[in-house]
Amino acid sequence: MHEITILSGKGGTGKTTITAALTALADSAVICDNDVDAADLFLLLQPTVLENGVFTSGWTAHINDSDCSQCGLCFEHCRYKAIELKDGSYHINPFSCEGCRLCERLCPQEAITSTPNSGNQWFLSDTANGPFVHAQMGPGEENSGKLVSFIRRKAAQEAKNRKARYLLSDGPPGIGCPVIASLTGTHQVLLVIEPTQSGWHDAQRLISLIRNFNIPISAVINKSGINQMVEQEVEQGLKRANIPLLAKIPFSRVAREAMLAQKTIVDYAPQSEAAIQIRRAWNYLAQRAQE
Repeated sequence: MHEITILSGKGGTGKTTITAALTALADSAVICDNDVDAADLFLLLQPTVLENGVFTSGWTAHINDSDCSQCGLCFEHCRYKAIELKDGSYHINPFSCEGCRLCERLCPQEAITSTPNSGNQWFLSDTANGPFVHAQMGPGEENSGKLVSFIRRKAAQEAKNRKARYLLSDGPPGIGCPVIASLTGTHQVLLVIEPTQSGWHDAQRLISLIRNFNIPISAVINKSGINQMVEQEVEQGLKRANIPLLAKIPFSRVAREAMLAQKTIVDYAPQSEAAIQIRRAWNYLAQRAQE
């Protein structure tokens, strides 16, 4: 099983749209949506859920009013200011609590208990393009990096069970913890770059991060044509970094129309220039996977 992770330096580059199109081209693939903080690949793949479960991670403390002696130790020592004094009683703000459990250990009355957070869910679904592992984070939930690692393991196991040739992972944007969790152990990265000043700046930060993992990188320019000057700068920068530019996907109405139809670009307009360019990128990725 060969894992290809699709990443971008910032949100809004069209990374998920391109990932969805690649899933339509890959035969024998398992799909994983690692962008758990803003998961939306399901909108194009229209999955049918087969299995689901709860992902628990982190802790939230609670104060039992009947046991609390109002000594204030927890209030004094909480470095996150999660404990508040209201109407003469101490309460814990669950959105501020970081789950360190220090207050629980300090309380002389043992009036504070911690419970694991269980607001995240994972799903194993079926789609027209193959099995799909994805997740949904609850409001205010954290530890998205751990959730990414969890669903990647499930996707890899599913690929092993089905003897799938590829694992296609739609990674999160940026360079944070969820991105690092997406990179660890993947076989190659496809970088989606938007030809704008912010798009190229953030792509360079991401390239620096990926280099630390010694993972092969290739790139596509999406929304080609919106800024010729920056686009030339991107091409020159990729050439200096020895990163293959696989395709230049034009800025056109096709992507918007395909999304409105809830289809991938290659399914909606297979003869369009965008579909041709995406197909060219996939041919390179698939060939690299066989090396």
